[in-house]
Amino acid sequence: MWTGRWSGVPSWRDFSSWLPEAAVSASEPTLRSLVSLEECRACVRLQEEIWGRGYGEKIPAAMLLLANRIGGLTAGAFDSDGVLQAFVFGLAGIVGGEVVHWSDTLAVRRGLRDRGLGTRLKLFQRQVLLGRGVHRMHWTFDPLQGRNAWINFTKLGAVCGEYAPDMYGETASPLHRGVGTDRLVATWQMDSERVRSRLAGEVPPLRAEMVRDVPRILAVEMREGLPVPEPPISDLSHPHLLLPVPGDVDEVMAADLSLAVLWRGVTREALGSYLRRGYEIREFVREGPTSAYLLVAPEEERAL
Repeated sequence: MWTGRWSGVPSWRDFSSWLPEAAVSASEPTLRSLVSLEECRACVRLQEEIWGRGYGEKIPAAMLLLANRIGGLTAGAFDSDGVLQAFVFGLAGIVGGEVVHWSDTLAVRRGLRDRGLGTRLKLFQRQVLLGRGVHRMHWTFDPLQGRNAWINFTKLGAVCGEYAPDMYGETASPLHRGVGTDRLVATWQMDSERVRSRLAGEVPPLRAEMVRDVPRILAVEMREGLPVPEPPISDLSHPHLLLPVPGDVDEVMAADLSLAVLWRGVTREALGSYLRRGYEIREFVREGPTSAYLLVAPEEERAL
């Protein structure tokens, strides 16, 4: 049930009044909602810069602005000159009678990535939504992109029990480069102890040596410096399983696109199979040339 500081749609003039104070730092971008059509048009231009002018999936300015009126959120990171450098966009919805938030897009301008700005935007979302009484957020990410997986599981404390093959179909984005748009669906229970402890830095990252004896769903062979997967094993039943993925799939795509396509196929087969059986992804382990997802059987209450 929806609870919190507001119970209806605010007026157009006052729709940003229930957003928190902007996150301000003298040396870092300011985080706040987008409140004008011109700011939303700047967000459209940023999308085209990141994904290409021919990108057909960009969110139009009117939708970006509308989201803040109907319980969603469009927020951005603005530099000291007021230039939009990153943004996050999501909508409200109802799943199983519960109001949830679907975080559709988060993007950071090239040159500002790997500085924690995306994480800051995620935490800004959490602050806004918990203030409204919304406790659960979902979003999708590419299972081959280890950088995102590390943030989602290790830093934010999300979990995942759903694999969506080719979720967005074929797109014109150069980022996809023929490897498709398979996605994992993250679940972020924002007020849970798991999430709170991760955000507080109380849970150290899972290290490779801690899961050395955990069975692997597939083997990996290094050839010419690139990780090459063997076919996955489909009938394992251990309470904890590891699924290796490339440590840097962008490097794989640049060197051998057919190998990246092979990785897409084996991870689709493996994750699709085990998640349907009730396994849940709880952790992500960095191991060097390969990383790995830790899958936990449904009867297990928590990961290692």
